[in-house]
Amino acid sequence: MRLVQLRAIALTSFPNIVKKRLRLAAALILCFIIGCWSFPAQAATRISPRLQEQVLQIIRENPEVILESLQAYQQAQKEKLHQAQQAFLQDLKTNPKAVIAESPTTGAKDLKIVLVEFSDFQCPYCAKAQETIKQFMANHQDEVTLVYKHFPLTSIHTEAMPAAKAAWAAGQQGKFWEYQDALFSQQDKLGEALYLEIAQNLNLDIEKFQHDRNIADNAIVQDMLLAEKLGISGTPFFVMNGQAFSGAIQLSDMENILARVR
Repeated sequence: MRLVQLRAIALTSFPNIVKKRLRLAAALILCFIIGCWSFPAQAATRISPRLQEQVLQIIRENPEVILESLQAYQQAQKEKLHQAQQAFLQDLKTNPKAVIAESPTTGAKDLKIVLVEFSDFQCPYCAKAQETIKQFMANHQDEVTLVYKHFPLTSIHTEAMPAAKAAWAAGQQGKFWEYQDALFSQQDKLGEALYLEIAQNLNLDIEKFQHDRNIADNAIVQDMLLAEKLGISGTPFFVMNGQAFSGAIQLSDMENILARVR
């Protein structure tokens, strides 16, 4: 008989009260494990050695219950992610204004075909994709609405957040897309000197630009939270109506996607 069947028989043979206690213990252990993964430093200081030993003893004696709990947790997280993605796609079709919110847009005004871009100004793949996006939008300016969402990968790109703040500030003076183009075309020079230079070249009100950079965090974090909620882990990432794609995509591929969503 298979090991899984043996485990199932052994588990169902427990009295109900024992199974309930084991599941409760598993839940507590799961919280303990997740806490250690999420906050290792805090966990190390808050959990006593005696409690750690008790938890480890329960794990050793009841490994099948722990596995069952972990699988249930992973399935719940997967379902939560799926629901968030479906809700986003539905909103993109039926209520695109809610998805766009305060994000900068360019292109068609009717919002029939909406291309949402999650991007990072320091990401080389985003810079490469930007060349394709510009060609694509030049061809379909009257048909497609392009929406920019900030997703700076701050753990690997130290200038991604400062650049995002500068672009957002430029957007408050109606110059987001021009500022974006300048950032991507000079990606190797990202830094404070460049941010001010671009602002001056675009004739921005520098005092307002500096002020708006300091209050840009909330808008950018909202975009980042949306990206994380949708399970996006890298940039660039795109959604055109119901079609998702990522990376430095080719123009021909974008044209094919557009044909499918029309």
